[in-house]
Amino acid sequence: MQRLFSPWRKPYIERKPDAGACVFCEALAQADSAANLILQRGQGAFVMLNRYPYTSGHLMVLPLAHMARLDALTPTVRAEMMELQTQAVAVLETVYAPQGFNLGANLGAAAGAGIAEHLHLHIVPRWAGDTNFTATVGQTRVLPETLEETWERLRAAWK
Repeated sequence: MQRLFSPWRKPYIERKPDAGACVFCEALAQADSAANLILQRGQGAFVMLNRYPYTSGHLMVLPLAHMARLDALTPTVRAEMMELQTQAVAVLETVYAPQGFNLGANLGAAAGAGIAEHLHLHIVPRWAGDTNFTATVGQTRVLPETLEETWERLRAAWK
């Protein structure tokens, strides 16, 4: 039997978050770095890496405000989120040259949102054949670089 190790997940698994604490809001309280995965902040929204990415470069665009619903955001924040999503796609095209993208949101726990209380839009770069045997059968994804490396590459390209 072969084993794949992902020790970078251990701190998250063992973490004892404050009751009601939001990981996204906690990240916002810190300076931008590879530790909190925030790449870009705007007036009402921000961009960060997904801590458990489907592919290298899997980003999220989120409102600064802790809101669960699109209709709770102002039109200005919704527009900024779309602009940040557009910028993120351009940066990902430059750094990773993907062949396509999945863009979307899971609104509510029933729709698959892992953190339903803080709205987030996903940007997933895709390549032909990126679903492999391990991901399909073994429920494991193999990524070619660490989150820190991804953050460094994307942060440099964003500026």
